[in-house]
Amino acid sequence: MGVKLKDIVEPKTISFKDLEGRVVSIDAFNTLYQFLSTIRQRDGRPLSDENGNITSHLSGILYRNSSMIEKDIKPIYIFDGQAPELKSETQAKRREVREESERIFKQALKEGDTEKARKFAMRSSKLSPEIIESSKKLLTLMGIPYVEAKGEGEAQAAYLVSKGDAYAVASQDYDCLMFGAKRVVRNLAVSSNLGNLEYYELKSVLSQLKVTREELIDMGILIGTDFCEGLKGVGAKTALKLAHNGQLKEKLAELQKQSTHDLDEVREIFLNHNINTDYKIKWEKPNQDKIIEFLCYEHGFSVDRVTKASDKLKNLSSSQGSLDAWF
Repeated sequence: MGVKLKDIVEPKTISFKDLEGRVVSIDAFNTLYQFLSTIRQRDGRPLSDENGNITSHLSGILYRNSSMIEKDIKPIYIFDGQAPELKSETQAKRREVREESERIFKQALKEGDTEKARKFAMRSSKLSPEIIESSKKLLTLMGIPYVEAKGEGEAQAAYLVSKGDAYAVASQDYDCLMFGAKRVVRNLAVSSNLGNLEYYELKSVLSQLKVTREELIDMGILIGTDFCEGLKGVGAKTALKLAHNGQLKEKLAELQKQSTHDLDEVREIFLNHNINTDYKIKWEKPNQDKIIEFLCYEHGFSVDRVTKASDKLKNLSSSQGSLDAWF
């Protein structure tokens, strides 16, 4: 879920045209969870092929990326590596929520309550090794590069931006700012060309809040992160007041007394994350025949729809230039 900073950070509103010709590093797990949660049948069941293999994520990857590439936006996907040990409690709680949601979903299906079933089905989404590997396979067939992070994908995505290999990080989580992402785009899933993308520039956010990045991280720790619970009663607005009043250290000391985690270790996760610096980025020409074979003949997608979507990978308008310039 990430750190809850929504109440204090103001985004700029941009459109897809503002990202034309730009490279965007995409938090893969964050995005795949979106696909698995939202691309479902009316009763909440995920899309699947005749063998019962889930295909919601494959649909999302094909249609979202073909649309982005048609808009002259170049995606790079970042896959999570080994999660920090401090994240284990959060992961355990998320598993419990998913399992309980799965139970309620199945019961609602039996009772014919499709509205309730869909609601809880969205909360039961989980990434299996098969989903991750099939995602990588489709990205490769589409010619879209991906990078394997050593740790958190958001930290790796932020690193690509800092190195100039990407313009912005695309993620729904505000943690990217704490990881030092210079630019963050939210709501990249929106399919229209209207100005409805949220854009955050780290320098502007820090200036607006009148805090340093280190203070933003300490605020996040007090609010609560994926790596430790925060101080009870402290939300984003309260944390900002504490920063302005010079009380962050005092409250962090209070939190440390009741926390089972070393807050210095939490801080280090954001400031000095374990990064994969040995990666290569190259866009390849899409293999339309293999895309059709994989999606249509192996997973039951419509040949006509897949053909039309994959055509967008190579048939850009003249105003957007040629894909050959990418390779």
